[in-house]
Amino acid sequence: MDTNSDIMKNGASHQALRFLVFSGSLRKASLNTQLARLAAKFITSNGGLVDWADLSEFVAPDFNQDLEDEEGFPPAVTSFKSRLENNDAFVIASPEYNASMPGVLKNVIDWSSRFKPQPFSGRHGLLLSASPSMVGGNRGVWALRIPLEHLGAHIFPEMFSLALAHKAFTPEGQIADGQLHQRLEKMVRSFMELVDAVKRYPCAKLAWEEFPGEMTVHP
Repeated sequence: MDTNSDIMKNGASHQALRFLVFSGSLRKASLNTQLARLAAKFITSNGGLVDWADLSEFVAPDFNQDLEDEEGFPPAVTSFKSRLENNDAFVIASPEYNASMPGVLKNVIDWSSRFKPQPFSGRHGLLLSASPSMVGGNRGVWALRIPLEHLGAHIFPEMFSLALAHKAFTPEGQIADGQLHQRLEKMVRSFMELVDAVKRYPCAKLAWEEFPGEMTVHP
């Protein structure tokens, strides 16, 4: 399928969906990077456009409001904000560090939380994880889900955690277990269908909560 052309559905042509896809790990041989790349392949094979990013592009100094007041936002964080806003949705494959998310990823989120309007607000996201452990990094993506939803992101209800990931991939980058491979592809496709429906049939929305308890009205 030509992913640079419009997607055809129900006889109507509309612009292909764009997805920011990246791994929550800085490690070159990261299992989560492999998982993110597989999700990206599923997106392109289903007619979407992938904006692939490396987490190293968004590394910034530890968040400090004094630093923000004195120097403003780090360029890497401003770039992350722009990439979010230029895509219809995002996909993150993140490792589990000590039953939580990586600190470098949390730092990007903390910096991004300072922007107004909030770039995560109303944006749809899909969370994945891979780990050599039996739980597949599942606790990490649950921890990641909390701040993203707090900032107004709509995180897809289903998440994918690949256990024993150091043995899970074929040399071609697929998941060796055919059922798991198909499950991930189906999840990605369902996520794309949701994002497509939201984009094509937006509901009238005059207000939303950027933070719990803080209502901002938009014309």
